[in-house]
Amino acid sequence: MDKNRKQDRFNKAGLGKTGYRPFWVLNLSIGIRAAHQVGAAIFLADYLINREWTPPPFYLGLVILSGAALVFTEAMRHRQLYREVSGICTIIKLLLLGAAFHGILPAKGAVLTAFILASISSHAPKMFRHRLLF
Repeated sequence: MDKNRKQDRFNKAGLGKTGYRPFWVLNLSIGIRAAHQVGAAIFLADYLINREWTPPPFYLGLVILSGAALVFTEAMRHRQLYREVSGICTIIKLLLLGAAFHGILPAKGAVLTAFILASISSHAPKMFRHRLLF
C-alpha cells in the first residue's frame, strides 16, 4: 500500500495524497489561523447583532486574506484538498456566505450554519477531515 494513501476501516478511499510543506509554513499557519478566528468572530458577531450588515473593513479584509492563506497552506500539504471532507466543507461555507450576502438565504441562519460547519470540520479528527469523498 502506498504510504501517501493510508486507508482506514471506514473508507476504502483513505486519505488524499500529501505533499511537502516546510515546517515554518506549518508554524506560520498557526498564526494565520488565530488571525482568521479573530476576524471570523467579529464577522459573525456583526452579522448576528447588527440589523444592517456592516462589518468593519479591517476585519472583513482580515478574514478574507487569512482564509485564502489557510486554504493555500493546507493545499500545500493536502494535494487533493477539494476531494476531501475539509475542502468540500470550505466550498459549502463559501456558498452559504455568498448566498447570505446576496439575499438568497436568510443571512443570520446561513452565516450561523457556515460557522457551525467550520467549527465541526476544523475540529474533526485528521482521519475524518482529510478523508477522500470521491
